[in-house]
Amino acid sequence: MISRLSTRVCSTVGRPLLMGLGLCLTLWLAGCATPAGVPAAPTATVAIANSPAVTPIETPVALDPVATERPVLLKPQSSLGLTPSMDVWERIRRGFAMPDLDNELVRNREQWYASRPDYMLRMTERSRPYLFHIVEELERRKMPTELALLPFIESAFNPQAVSSANAAGMWQFMPATGKYFDLKQNLFRDDRRDVLESTRAALDYLQKLYNMFGDWHLALAAYNWGEGSVGRALARNKSLGKPLNYSDLNMPNETRFYVPKLQAVKNIVAQPEAFNTQLPLIQNHPYFKSIPIERDIDVAVAVKLANVSLEDFKALNPSMKRPVILAAGTPQILLPWDNATVFENNLQAHANLPLATWTAWQAPRTMKPEEVAQQLNMPVDQLRSVNGIPPKMMVKAGSTLLVHRKGQLDNDVTGHLADNGHLSLAPEIVLKRISVKARKGDSLASLAARHGATAANMASWNKLKINSPLSAGQALDILVPSQAPRRVTKAPGKSPQRQAVAAQHKPPVKAKR
Repeated sequence: MISRLSTRVCSTVGRPLLMGLGLCLTLWLAGCATPAGVPAAPTATVAIANSPAVTPIETPVALDPVATERPVLLKPQSSLGLTPSMDVWERIRRGFAMPDLDNELVRNREQWYASRPDYMLRMTERSRPYLFHIVEELERRKMPTELALLPFIESAFNPQAVSSANAAGMWQFMPATGKYFDLKQNLFRDDRRDVLESTRAALDYLQKLYNMFGDWHLALAAYNWGEGSVGRALARNKSLGKPLNYSDLNMPNETRFYVPKLQAVKNIVAQPEAFNTQLPLIQNHPYFKSIPIERDIDVAVAVKLANVSLEDFKALNPSMKRPVILAAGTPQILLPWDNATVFENNLQAHANLPLATWTAWQAPRTMKPEEVAQQLNMPVDQLRSVNGIPPKMMVKAGSTLLVHRKGQLDNDVTGHLADNGHLSLAPEIVLKRISVKARKGDSLASLAARHGATAANMASWNKLKINSPLSAGQALDILVPSQAPRRVTKAPGKSPQRQAVAAQHKPPVKAKR
């Protein structure tokens, strides 16, 4: 019928009218592609305090990361073909691929989460900057998208979370496991908290565990309990002729509830209305953009150039531990999508101006903080505060300190120092003066060696030349460390009663990742 109607129209109105209709249709479709009523983004001019005047740059500033001109991304394996996901939650639902766990522990956790709507809302809101990136990575690797919900269980999506066992970040990596998966942990950054690096490492680890056990529930148990522990539990079940499923293993309570927690959150995300839960709208497009860093820059300056709050900056760059970003150790920062353009434009406007007031400095010898502060011309209280140096502690030789950038310290920090900087402290040594007598044939060098000093110090303390002869019985002063009297603690008896009390107070063994 359509072809017959077209023939009739052509014969009646001719080719020119059809061309006009085609143009109108094209314009109408273009109008539909642009949302109406979108207000123009405000503009801002950013300049570094106390910097020379520069030509103001007007750039769009919008803390809301939604950019209406960006296309909505389709999930390649979506069964709906050309139908785009309306939000990240729907995209996650379409990628569910793990077998469901259905038992009383799941029901228990469903009730726990559903009865705490405020907690659920805080967790889901906190996930807003990160979920799109995690789902993208899971789909790229063809992994089940319910794994994007795992940080809800691990850290409530808090990249600054630290457990009692010293696991850190959204994905809760222990220090040793983090190093195994190439997560930097040094004086300036901890990549266990980094959004991109920790996600990469977590998905690498989960893929490794799945390849090892061939089952996602067992892989998750190993992520929580350790692959060795799960392997031994499976071996015990096999030797006893028991099933080798997750639910049949003898596990600590933390691991027994681990997969049920994830299943409960998965069920709530799948049908939030069934649990009287409302999920915040999280748009299906990137929240942040990665910007390369080529020069050392203060965090305060980066925040100002990007026109974002310090809180928003730290949420996307939680791995940074100091008030300066070292380009050699931190090659990129993350910024909300629209603010990234603001930052790049303002950074270009300040291309010839200094961006960092802090730098790294290595102690050439063991020094008191007062000596370091005097040498570098900065307040000792500030030196202690920014480097976390407690009272009555000395900075050991080779330690790296954050100091004011001036004079000979004006160059950017090297890659070796940025990646390997460390701070070692030692108790401040208090010396007391004692008198000793020289023996026949003694020299300042032999006398000093006998008392753990140096000949130069001996000469200085006694106002002598370093090669001055000594006579037998000659009295000399030596400065030695003053030791506090030791407190003697009586060892506890070995009676059964004492052993029982000690056992009651022994801390439980926590599963380690």
